[in-house]
Amino acid sequence: MTRLKIRADFLNAQKGVRRVTPSLTLEACAGPDARILRVGFTATRKLGNAVARNRAKRRLRAAAAAVLPGKGRTGADYVLVARPGTLDRPFETLTRDLAAAVEAAHLRLDVQGVTK
Repeated sequence: MTRLKIRADFLNAQKGVRRVTPSLTLEACAGPDARILRVGFTATRKLGNAVARNRAKRRLRAAAAAVLPGKGRTGADYVLVARPGTLDRPFETLTRDLAAAVEAAHLRLDVQGVTK
């Protein structure tokens, strides 16, 4: 997995498929390189202060490391957006939410013919 760091990549993912769960929002789109899976993380100020936002992003990074190597697709970009549930849901539930969101996003991307 490679990290998304450029704002344009985050905006491109925002235009793709979005799946919302109680603990996170997943935005997915086709990436520029068919051999690389890229992932980015974000948390808005609505979530809380810097300590809360950093904790939420740490939890999202851990969930992505647990789920995306098995469920993610190469050639896709994923952006995980923290929600209030990111901070207080059990980690197993967080990873289950992410896995379900990834599978639902893949179904939508397949229907659109974006990635296979």
